[in-house]
Amino acid sequence: MGMIAKPDLDTEWKDSSNCLGVDPDLFFPERGASTREAKEVCRGCVVREDCLEYALLNGEKFGIWGGMSERERRRIRRQRALERQAVARSAEAV
Repeated sequence: MGMIAKPDLDTEWKDSSNCLGVDPDLFFPERGASTREAKEVCRGCVVREDCLEYALLNGEKFGIWGGMSERERRRIRRQRALERQAVARSAEAV
């Protein structure tokens, strides 16, 4: 029986984030507004990967997380799903 991945509830990484203390509205721009400023805050952040993984695991649908928009995160989720399917197919072929 395979293990089921549970959403990562550990959010201690947030205490080290570049965005700590920054207006959250910056990371949730209006539709069509620029995400450049928010992504600039994320650039070089030591917990950027943790933030991105948190958003991916928890299905965050809005805002900039780990320097990526929802559209960019959707692309990653789709790519990971395709990779899992390829692994499953190759395991069945053996």
